[in-house]
Amino acid sequence: MTHYRLGGISRYITAIISAFEELEPAHEIKILQSRKAKKRLSERFGSAGLWTPPHHRLERAALSLELWRHQLDLLHSPDFIAPYRAARRHVITVHDLSFMHYPEYITAESRRYYNDQIKASIARADHILVDSLATKRDLIEILSAPADLITVHMLGVDEAFRPLPRETTAAVIGALGLPAAYFLFVGTLEPRKNLVGLANAYRDLKTELPDAPKLVIVGRPGWHYEHLMAELRMVGIDQHLVIRQDVSDAQLPALYNHALALVTPSFYEGFGLTALEAMACGTVPIVSCVASLPEIVGDVGLLIDPQDTASISQALKTALTDDRWREAQSEAALRRAARFSWIDTARRALECYDAALG
Repeated sequence: MTHYRLGGISRYITAIISAFEELEPAHEIKILQSRKAKKRLSERFGSAGLWTPPHHRLERAALSLELWRHQLDLLHSPDFIAPYRAARRHVITVHDLSFMHYPEYITAESRRYYNDQIKASIARADHILVDSLATKRDLIEILSAPADLITVHMLGVDEAFRPLPRETTAAVIGALGLPAAYFLFVGTLEPRKNLVGLANAYRDLKTELPDAPKLVIVGRPGWHYEHLMAELRMVGIDQHLVIRQDVSDAQLPALYNHALALVTPSFYEGFGLTALEAMACGTVPIVSCVASLPEIVGDVGLLIDPQDTASISQALKTALTDDRWREAQSEAALRRAARFSWIDTARRALECYDAALG
């Protein structure tokens, strides 16, 4: 799926393959990817191109037939849905159940794809990997998944995300036309991320503190993008809002480094990778008090109620006005981020492969 959709799951796939290369597992690993992919995901492991289109209504059946000739001992499906029968054992990764919590925030087509198949995929799996305890709880409570078949393997953070000197990042900030200081959001531009709530909170902050720095939103369009943009325009902060959709992965560390705080006011997150990346750069996270986000940040930064505009606005004010607190939180963020490693993520996955294979 990495060839047609960028985001957290694509990052997960590429990072875990890279970690496998470093770990050099005893297993013979083959990377299965679309024939439309422009480059191989690994030069070390074998690969095979697939014709089956991702997220097609006949994907499970078609992929089962296409993979049968490979005679796989184990198939890891990193994007929720496993084929009917394509290997002796199946492992799936379920990143979140946002499509069940907030079905109104995705398209009807995507809702059908996930809702119609997730229960069958859970039943088919010999083991289930999840990114957080919150998602594990959801699987048990909502889908009655067996707890002993679920392993939490929190995601890691790339070494590119680290504190950088201002002179090193100034060129990136200048090229993107960004101010020297700003509040930052990074993520897919879709309603679940609660960007309208963030914009309203920022408007309230500007009313109280007119000199507050701009709000920078970085991300690519997601579900219901046009409707989201229309709602953002209605908030009336266009002159204080900067939106960038063309920021590369290589530029992201510079953006985190310059931000006063990384704000993730989502209604739901299966992990919250951007909060971890920000912390690894020493940037203070302001995140929702729901789902997985408290697990990621621990006691670093501030937790906000995504349903409460005043809660978000007050957190922005604290990050802006309390320099001593922000400096202490920056150091705490670095310590917290150091606990997360893609090597650990991949190692837990390999342990699950072994368990599934018996």
